[in-house]
Amino acid sequence: MKLRWRFGVLAGIFLAIFCLYPQFKMFYLRGAEWNGHYAYNDIDEVAYASYVRALIDGRPRKNDPYTGRDESTKTPQPESLFSIQFAAPYSIAIPARIFGISAPWAITIAGALAGFASAFAAFWFLGRLTGDDWFAMAGSLAVFCFGTLAAGEGAVLEIFFDGFSYPYFPGFRRYIPALGIMAFFVFVGAVWKVFGNDERKNLPADAGGSTRFREPVWITISILAFAYCVYSYFYIWTTAVAFLVCILLVWLFERPVAWKKDIKNLAIVGAGCLLSLIPYAYLLSQRADTMDHVQLLVHTRTPDLFRFPEYVSFAVLTLLIGGLASKLIDLKDRSTMFVFSLALVAFVIFNQQIFTGRSLQPIHYQVFIGNYVAALAMFGAIGLLAKKRLADRKLVGRVACAALAATAIIWGFVECHYTVRVLDEANIERDTALPVADRLSEFAKNDPDPHRTTVLSFDGIFADDMPTVAPQNILWARHQHVFAGLSWEESKERYFQQLYYQGIDEKGLDYLLKNDFVSQIALFGWGRHTDRLSVEARPLTFGEIAVEVSKYKAYRESFDRLRASSPTISFVVVPNDNYFDLSNVERWYELDGGEVIGRHTLYRVKLK
Repeated sequence: MKLRWRFGVLAGIFLAIFCLYPQFKMFYLRGAEWNGHYAYNDIDEVAYASYVRALIDGRPRKNDPYTGRDESTKTPQPESLFSIQFAAPYSIAIPARIFGISAPWAITIAGALAGFASAFAAFWFLGRLTGDDWFAMAGSLAVFCFGTLAAGEGAVLEIFFDGFSYPYFPGFRRYIPALGIMAFFVFVGAVWKVFGNDERKNLPADAGGSTRFREPVWITISILAFAYCVYSYFYIWTTAVAFLVCILLVWLFERPVAWKKDIKNLAIVGAGCLLSLIPYAYLLSQRADTMDHVQLLVHTRTPDLFRFPEYVSFAVLTLLIGGLASKLIDLKDRSTMFVFSLALVAFVIFNQQIFTGRSLQPIHYQVFIGNYVAALAMFGAIGLLAKKRLADRKLVGRVACAALAATAIIWGFVECHYTVRVLDEANIERDTALPVADRLSEFAKNDPDPHRTTVLSFDGIFADDMPTVAPQNILWARHQHVFAGLSWEESKERYFQQLYYQGIDEKGLDYLLKNDFVSQIALFGWGRHTDRLSVEARPLTFGEIAVEVSKYKAYRESFDRLRASSPTISFVVVPNDNYFDLSNVERWYELDGGEVIGRHTLYRVKLK
């Protein structure tokens, strides 16, 4: 059946609208006072956006926008999460630089395009799988609108339980995993074109000329899509590997017509994918030590069978088995085998540690990719079970598809309403502070090396956001340690320096380490403040806190001009709505009269 692409375009438009919803909310909240900033839908987006800004500015692949320490012949830098996963950010930065688009707008546009393309790719796959464009449209909308629900997260926790509405459409956090999600769905569709389509596979060998011509094309697309996933996001490419493993297992178990040829094609795809991993392995071997503080690799062989995507996948397997029992589907059909393969993926990605002995933050599989694969398997299975009725093109089938699409759209808006508001206050504050960044950009025009000019910010949200909207580096920010410019010890020392300038003593740090997760992350890394990220998470002990407080006390007491000049501060940003004691800053720096910019005051400072 020839698909009517307008149905896919319609699905893509709705997903693009959902991806733009936070920005629309920003326009509504700020009105005429909007300063031009983008609305983030996840607090981690500031790190990704700052890296995109650096690439737009022409800085090297191995750059650190938070410290200004970039790769050069004199100062070589190790690899970071960002420099290894470079495909997605370069996909944004190169067009943005060509067309003169700023980082905030580039991030916004990229998110909308990723939503559109992902929905269109899901439509294309479901359309080819079921042969019905109405169902393909409804199914593609349902996969993404119910994706957060399939992770057991989002608005449902607040609406039906005593929980917290978070995250917002996790698959479209920009640019990770948004662009990787898009490539993954292209990968699934291309692999289907290689292994699917029962009618073509059952043709005699001498009648498959066009098939033999097309297969190499789709094999190539599969490999290219996989390679893009590899250099975009770890959790997506490893899920793609799990999917190929599931196809291999299902095909070897069932052995359909021409299965040996399928295994040969799978070997070619696998070899191409393996080749794309060789440079990746080298880059990973050059990684910074700070990456290990972020990734939380755990050595375990304990099964993990109680993730929500696994529940969804189990339901899919139940549906498929019921369909086989009622003879609505045939296990010999490649479409059925393909959906079986998709349904097995969740069990593989959450339990691969049984064989590998390694587990790496499985929550990311749960919310960023495993949930969408499980949802795709679910609606693929429903489409196969209803395939004969859909083929009749009766009104009842169209009404059912329209009802599914409408339900998905309504739930999509529900997710947006509940989850976007969580970040409303932070987005308002970021936009309010944007004129400060604009002023810093003006100062940078006369600075021969603005990336090495350091700003001290008493506003934590502005500090985290600043590298996206200003060229200078920041003394300390929450996401600073995810880049490779600082060693772990340097990162901790910068946090101590930030506390010192803010006038916080050891009692204040003791309170923060017992009550503030940002401080816990700054001094102990990820995974100690929550059990979501690691299966071996353990809370901080009073003894560990006491050690860090003691170190900070010694740091404060030994603070001198050398430490005050490492790095040398050039600007200080202070919010006007709170009182801050600047005496520790004034002890080492001369401050000018200050420039009031909206809700902040910007000081130019000089080391005494």
